[in-house]
Amino acid sequence: MDVISGPQTGSEGSLIEEVRARGVPLTIEPALVREINPAKDLLALARLARFIRRGHYDIVHTHSSKAGILGRWAAWLAGAPIIVHTIHGWGHHDRQHPLVRRSYILLEQVTQRITDRLVVVSPRNIEKGLADGIATPAKYVTVRSGIELDRFRRPARPREAVRAELSIPADAPVVGTVTRLSPQKAPSDFVAAAAQVAARRPDAHFVVVGDGPLRAEVEAQVAAAGLADCFHLTGLRRDVPDLLHSFDVFALSSLWEGLPRVLSQAMAAGLAVVATAVDGNAEAVEDGVNGLLAPPGDPQAMAAALLRLLDDPALAAQMGAAGRERAEEFGARKMVEDIAALYEVLLAERV
Repeated sequence: MDVISGPQTGSEGSLIEEVRARGVPLTIEPALVREINPAKDLLALARLARFIRRGHYDIVHTHSSKAGILGRWAAWLAGAPIIVHTIHGWGHHDRQHPLVRRSYILLEQVTQRITDRLVVVSPRNIEKGLADGIATPAKYVTVRSGIELDRFRRPARPREAVRAELSIPADAPVVGTVTRLSPQKAPSDFVAAAAQVAARRPDAHFVVVGDGPLRAEVEAQVAAAGLADCFHLTGLRRDVPDLLHSFDVFALSSLWEGLPRVLSQAMAAGLAVVATAVDGNAEAVEDGVNGLLAPPGDPQAMAAALLRLLDDPALAAQMGAAGRERAEEFGARKMVEDIAALYEVLLAERV
């Protein structure tokens, strides 16, 4: 197996070092960039096709919206026998300009014709794809994005030690999130909800783990809301399981999603979740069972849900236990088994 990736990682972090540490052969393609760049895109297409042709791969499996388009056409040009693409959330959504959205849909409609299977992390992605005229039901298969469950169930450090490091009192109610500070994740909505919670619960603290292009804007919003003493921006961290276990409630304010792994991570850590009712969020979080759902773009509704859980620790514990049990569906072992089974089916179809 070989992995090929673009060079960009951004402030949300990189998996390049982790891939290399595990001994997986990794090639960085400098021309494979996120933004639209006709010259670089054509160069990446040619280089990817050459890479795939030289590798004589039986299966080419792509991820990400733009890399998925370029990678699949490169695989087709190279004569790869089997082409698979995983959709971690469609590249088009209702908040885009109609022309931009339509362009993405058209690209997916055309590219699915050279794709043997479309893997989705949530059945809701199938519904959206079919509604937009992308492929037929037979081409879709659901494989949930898996996590290392044990790592998130058992923190390496005590909860009190993590809180002390963040200057959070051991007995304070804590609402936390792990997210990218980008428009999709709507971090400003999380800050607005935090301000409303703090007005009712001045003992509450709020933690944001992650980074991104909106960090300066979030910092300014926190200061303007008078939350500086109870709001903690940790930046990128590698000890996410420890941080999750220092929270009382987990929140996710995204405007659109595929099926974010962080929800299953929070569930494995035994946390009740408050998330926006979009795409895969609403599949991972069963409203009233392992968490509460709020409309996207509605900080007031999110704040009300957070207060309900903070004011009723027994309910939060009950939902956290339900989430821990539900997290079994999102294990890495099951994901690997499901992908391997799919590969075997596709290879058998070629015989």
